[in-house]
Amino acid sequence: MRHRFVTCDVFTHRAFGGNPLAVLPDARGLSTETMQAIAREFNLSETVFVFPPDDAAHTRRLRIFTPAVELPFAGHPTVGAAYALAVTGEIAVAGETTRIVFEEGVGPVPVDIRAHRGMPTGAELSAARMPERGPPAPSRAALAAALSLPEHALRDDAHRPQAWSCGVPFLIVPLADRAALGEARVNGERWSAALAGYWTEKVYLIAFDADGADLRARMYAPSAGVAEDPATGSAAAALAGYLGAREGTRDGTLAWTIEQGIEMGRPSLIELAADKRDGEIVAVRVGGASVMVSEGTISV
Repeated sequence: MRHRFVTCDVFTHRAFGGNPLAVLPDARGLSTETMQAIAREFNLSETVFVFPPDDAAHTRRLRIFTPAVELPFAGHPTVGAAYALAVTGEIAVAGETTRIVFEEGVGPVPVDIRAHRGMPTGAELSAARMPERGPPAPSRAALAAALSLPEHALRDDAHRPQAWSCGVPFLIVPLADRAALGEARVNGERWSAALAGYWTEKVYLIAFDADGADLRARMYAPSAGVAEDPATGSAAAALAGYLGAREGTRDGTLAWTIEQGIEMGRPSLIELAADKRDGEIVAVRVGGASVMVSEGTISV
């Protein structure tokens, strides 16, 4: 049996930047084990398998796999799948914005497909779950050792390490500057010692002295088969909780741009927005541009 696939680069305006994604537009007939094997074969941060929706009011159902595990939600696969299905004609677009809904493990995820003169250019998702704060972070000393950094490279002020989730939990670790961000390296033994048994083993490093954006980020998830991710939409969604909790604004929209993948040679730009009402975050949106790269078939 042969299944069609396409690949696109997400959170970028140019091919070979951003975060590459494989999408199988019709994955009917594939078992969970086969989907995991296909994701290992592509060996990208994530591969998306598309199915008819369970609820006819929705557009499609997505299953998202890293090379090692299935995820209940992920940002770059959601944004990229919406774009890829629109570009290939699987989903019709009308006007500059077309609203669709994907079924994912976290629940229904609304997505706005963006188009210019009838051609899809990108997409923006609305998080199905609002940010949730996690348990206290491991010690700065343990995290610094896990990241091969001196302890002073990790901030210990209002922007100290803290865990947040918008469906997928991340430990957000602010660093002193982007120089420290560039020097971070995973120390496998110290990583396991610091994070084994913790709420999450996915770590999102950020620095506030980005070059052309509000923040620069890196994401490591070795236990999920992702040594480093060029752009992580689900981490950006969690970051909205972290940043929003530190903003004094009680009502209004907060917005940030995040550059990621710079150190990997895959520059990405993620757009992040959060709406606050009475001091609480009531909506989170993650979006960006995408470009098509390849298409073909895979034999199963």
